[in-house]
Amino acid sequence: MSKSVISTPQAPSAIGTYSQAVRCGDTIYLSGQIGLDPKTMQLVEGIDAQVRRVFDNLQAVAAAAGGSLDDAAKLTIYLTDLAHFARVNEIMAAYFKQPYPARAAIGVASLPRGALVEADAILVIG
Repeated sequence: MSKSVISTPQAPSAIGTYSQAVRCGDTIYLSGQIGLDPKTMQLVEGIDAQVRRVFDNLQAVAAAAGGSLDDAAKLTIYLTDLAHFARVNEIMAAYFKQPYPARAAIGVASLPRGALVEADAILVIG
């Protein structure tokens, strides 16, 4: 099975040795996104803005792959403070509808650029 790289200027460009997403057959692996504004490559401020930006970035990469967040089978969320979990749930409801993807939420010590939240996803299209 071949793999192909997916990228879009509508999401932050990769800041390391990775791709925004990789497609393998009908499965799309979206790299972790933090709350970077794709135009300025600066982190937006506050947990609410960062969570929205993370989901906007994932949504943009999903669209570039020919899908949407509705195609998400698995979502992983990384938080530097699990006290923000309830806010993530509230904001996530604006981006995902039932049936919701499988999900894990993981508390971490730190994230790139001092971000408060990061998320990655696996989509199945087709």
